Formats: sequence, structure tokens, C-alpha cells
Amino acid sequence: MSRPPSFTPPPGARAYPLRTARGEFAVVDSPVGDGVEPKGVALLLPGFTGSKEDFNPLHEAFGARGYRTVAVDGRGQYETDGPADDESPYAQDELARDVLALAETVGAPVHLLGHSFGGHVARAAVLLDPTPFVSLTLMSSGPAEISASQQQRVKLLRDALAVMSMAEVWDAIQAMETPEETETGGGLDEGLDDRADLRRRWLGTKPAQLLAAGRQLCGGPDRVAELAAAHLPVHVLSGSRDDTWPVPLLDDMAVRLKARRTVIARAEHSPNTDQPAATAKAIADFWDDNSR
Repeated sequence: MSRPPSFTPPPGARAYPLRTARGEFAVVDSPVGDGVEPKGVALLLPGFTGSKEDFNPLHEAFGARGYRTVAVDGRGQYETDGPADDESPYAQDELARDVLALAETVGAPVHLLGHSFGGHVARAAVLLDPTPFVSLTLMSSGPAEISASQQQRVKLLRDALAVMSMAEVWDAIQAMETPEETETGGGLDEGLDDRADLRRRWLGTKPAQLLAAGRQLCGGPDRVAELAAAHLPVHVLSGSRDDTWPVPLLDDMAVRLKARRTVIARAEHSPNTDQPAATAKAIADFWDDNSR
């Protein structure tokens, strides 16, 4: 879970429900900076246990570079509704169709960015229909299943959700978490911190969404060859350390995709919150080089 320093939208940004042909999605919509020539629009998809607020540290920098950015709670994430007990609406193709509807609503063509699990959803959207997208950025998001250690964490979460409420699971995670995990993180949950806003986000997320996303992360196929055949500009960005997909695996994926590769120093699984200035610059530079 990324831990944004604040859940308050940055100056000029609006948080609201965006109506699409696939329903309403909670978004943070941040405009181009005052006096800056508009260059394009980007959709930002959060990762497992995350939300649209994970991108709050990046919006102002993107706006200053000429990009309107729309960060989205996916179906069943935080403030976007979804079923609590039925996993079928969270199948990856269904989530991909949500992304296509969002792109149409904000005004395609758009730059698409997905963090971690959001990268797998973004990739699925591109493979369904690449035409609404100018580029794809995969941030801390690997080619297939997550590492064995992270799969074990997801299994523990699945087992807990089978017998406990979301509130009970939160309390159990807090009880088990070590001070070192809270301080450093590095994986999918990165230490949840007993913050009221993070707890509220956790309780707002639907259990079925977590279960479905967890299954996909633990058993998803390698679709790199399919993505390479889409001939869309791709950017593979990560921190210099990642326990979810090892950095050498991400290096290899970038080679297979003929993609731009950026490694953010002193960042882990969430460079968006670990090193936002360097992360925003690298992404905006890529967008500048791949505009229509």
C-alpha cells in the first residue's frame, strides 16, 4: 500500500465521482498549471490496497509540465463502489473495460500509467484496445506473478478475509507489524500504518476486489510478448529496490518490450511516494517524448 502524505487533493485538483458508460468512478482530477500550455491528459491507476490518493504527490509536477492528470479508484477500491462478495466483476478483462470507458470519458487519446496491480490492469486495457492510448507507463509492475514472499502475504490476507471482517483484518495487521516494516515497507502492503485515513481507505475497499486482485497477482500470465506486439511506447519505471518484482526482472521486461527503463534511486515499491520529484520528472519526460 502506498502511503501518500495526505489524502487532501493538491491545490487546484478536484475529487469527484466521474460518470462513465461503465458507471461512476471516484477520481482526483488535477488540471494543467496556470499559464502552462496543455500537452495532454493522463490516467493513473493505483495498485493493490491502494487508491487515487497515491498519486497526490505527483499532480502538481505533472500540471507544471502541461499535463492534466486523472487518478482513479478502480472498481471496488476505496471510494468507487463494487460488490463486496462477488469476484466476477473484478475479472481483469472487466477492469480493463472500465479503463477504456474512463479514457473515453476524459477524452482520448491519453497517457496511461499503472502502479503495481494497476499496471496489470493497464496492460490488459491496452491489449483489449490500444487506440485510446498514447503511451503506457508500468510503475513497479512486473511481467507475471509476484515474488514468492509476496505471494505468501497475499495468501495470508486471503485466509484472513475468509474468517474476519475488514476491520478485524486491519487490527490483526497492526498487531503483527514490526517497527521496521512500518518504517521501511517495500512490498505490496508496505506497512499499513495506523493512520485514520489509511484505515478509512482499507475499510472502504471491497473484500472481493482484494481477493480477485490477489489471485491475479499470484497467478497472472506473462503477457509481455502480446504487449510488445501492440507497438505502443512503454516506460518501465521502478525504485532501486523492490520486493514484489525483483529489479532485474523488471530490467529484463523492459528489454523484451524495447521500453524506456527508469530506476529511481532511494525508492522502493512506491516511487510515487518515496521519491515523487524524481518520479514525476521521469514520467513527464517520457510523455514529452511520446506525444501526438
